[in-house]
Amino acid sequence: MTPQRLRTVLTRLRTERELTKRDLAKRAKVTEAYVSQLESGVRRNPSLPVLKRLARALGVPVAKLLA
Repeated sequence: MTPQRLRTVLTRLRTERELTKRDLAKRAKVTEAYVSQLESGVRRNPSLPVLKRLARALGVPVAKLLA
């Protein structure tokens, strides 16, 4: 997983589901700033538990975030 790929997929999935960064953050139990940092590429390597929570919040398997 490259940081560029993660941020592209994460942003696309979030916008397809018409979620704000705040909505996704609440669902995934992370901060809005954390989501923003992932989408901007500032934060590059989220932990597996965070990836699982993001995937669950978006309704996709973790592999979808990593593909």
